[in-house]
Amino acid sequence: MLALALALGLAALGWWWIAGGGEENEQTAETVATAYLRAWQRSDWQAMEALVAEPPTAFREAHVQLVEALQVEEARFALGAVSGAGEAARADFGVHLRLAGLGEWSYQGVLSLRRRDGKWLVNWSLRTIHPALGGGERFRRTRSWPERAPILAYDGAVLVKPREVIAVGVEPRRIKNRKRMLKALERLVGADPKQVAADLDRPGVQPDWFVPVVELRPERYKKVRPKLYPVPGVVFRRAKARLSPAEGFAQHVLGRVGEGTAELLDELGRPYQPGDTVGLFGLERVFERRLAGRPSGEVQLIDSDGKVVEVLHRFQGKRPRPIRTTLDLAVQAAAEEALRGVSKPAALVALDVRSGALRAVASRPYEEFNRALGGLYPPGSAFKIVTTAALLEQGLAREEPASCPEEVVIGGKPFRNAEGTPLGSLSFRAAFAHSCNTAFVQLAAKLDERALTDAAKAFGFGVRYELPLPVAGGRFPAPSDLAERAAAAIGQGRVEASPLHMATVAAAVAGGMWRPPQLLARKKPTPGRALDRAVAKTLRELMRLVVLEGTGQAAEVPGIRVAGKTGTAEFGDKNPPSTHAWFVGFWNEVAFAVLVEGGGTGGAVAAPVAARFIRALVR
Repeated sequence: MLALALALGLAALGWWWIAGGGEENEQTAETVATAYLRAWQRSDWQAMEALVAEPPTAFREAHVQLVEALQVEEARFALGAVSGAGEAARADFGVHLRLAGLGEWSYQGVLSLRRRDGKWLVNWSLRTIHPALGGGERFRRTRSWPERAPILAYDGAVLVKPREVIAVGVEPRRIKNRKRMLKALERLVGADPKQVAADLDRPGVQPDWFVPVVELRPERYKKVRPKLYPVPGVVFRRAKARLSPAEGFAQHVLGRVGEGTAELLDELGRPYQPGDTVGLFGLERVFERRLAGRPSGEVQLIDSDGKVVEVLHRFQGKRPRPIRTTLDLAVQAAAEEALRGVSKPAALVALDVRSGALRAVASRPYEEFNRALGGLYPPGSAFKIVTTAALLEQGLAREEPASCPEEVVIGGKPFRNAEGTPLGSLSFRAAFAHSCNTAFVQLAAKLDERALTDAAKAFGFGVRYELPLPVAGGRFPAPSDLAERAAAAIGQGRVEASPLHMATVAAAVAGGMWRPPQLLARKKPTPGRALDRAVAKTLRELMRLVVLEGTGQAAEVPGIRVAGKTGTAEFGDKNPPSTHAWFVGFWNEVAFAVLVEGGGTGGAVAAPVAARFIRALVR
């Protein structure tokens, strides 16, 4: 569009873009000027020289210097008025250059022509390239990105900003035992020895160069320094890097920046070019253009000493803008602490009960996908919150009697308790507190056909989330028969949910309304679906009972009213099947979900993680 607009504007002024094609038969000042500009546009220096009267030896180099110094991606020329009489003529022309990573630059030039022996030729000088170019001068460009804008917490606290790091590198001339040095770097800082060796062997690497290997936070540097410092060849420099408050802090959400790959730069397009630092994933990637702004730069003429003679053009950059998330520094720190030491893949999501705002998202391992937001798992008994809502809606009372045998057959399918322990006759409240599968499948079999589906819908199952990051919600396919309905009632079968979605389920109970989650700060909470007040009140009481005397006692924190529901979700083909450990709950205005993938039982594995989270929040 820019090129078209410029072309139309030039046409209105009597200027015409030089197009490709054959040479005209009649030789005039205008045809020579046209041929010269065509050759220039396609960088055909030889054809240009053929149209120049007495071309200097540095003719080609002068043109190449402009192209290379300014990193010209595309050049277009427009011929303007051609005037003159007799043996001399003048041709005005326009130049339109696109400079990599900067943008468009246009200027006007003049071709001086003369006729010799009946033939028109260009009377060339350095000023033919640019009117301001003089002897001994050359072109130079500058380009710089503004400092990247911060990512903020909900209250304006800075989550990501430039912080001090220690750059660990290698100085080739100091190496005494290369193999031993590479092993030390691999063992102490996780460096890839093959990559370090390749960097050292790159053509042009000088003996006194600093070859970077990795950047370490000061706290980590202090731990490895005693062993790494004595290794000959390893050197250190202080530097700045864009980091979160602590290593791994909300890493899956915030993301990371680094040098862009060829594929990523191609995807981003202009004004990006090789060597630029870009967001690699997370919010850093999603909001790359907003956080990065746009680079500024200059086209300069410099003398032989490198001093600026004249600034020919300035490219105005674009100021970056921060993004404000809904994350809370304290809640996120508590989530990080709660997952510390968990050896299996795990996730913890925390929400604000009243708004649906995400306060913390933690996922482990760091190197894998964000299972907290994007993982889909059978929720197991954590789904009994939804099933209970359906039962209460149909008039079931807390104290209504139920039975909890070791096994029960529903629709031809056998169902057992998670740990195979029968509890005999008991009240419904006790069946919920102790998470009795056989009691729940029997009760669910008596529900109206659509009751469970409607309850799942009320808790957001099937809602498509609108978050800036890849995210999964909850899936509840309508049961096809009685057996499938029974399986769904205990969070098995085809029911799936992300840790994020199960946190919204807990938030709905705590606040009396299901809301879709949000990650970017906004003035008003997202619209929600109100639960029946009496149902929500009973669910809160039952979830508190789980922690006081049921399967979730390991989540109890003295003096704190934690409420929740455990889940032990079967998956895979093993016999007995492997299980994911869940705990979903709430305390004050914070609702949360804990998942330990393949971790075992919710009460023994996920509930203690929840307790660590609450204790960290209280502190």
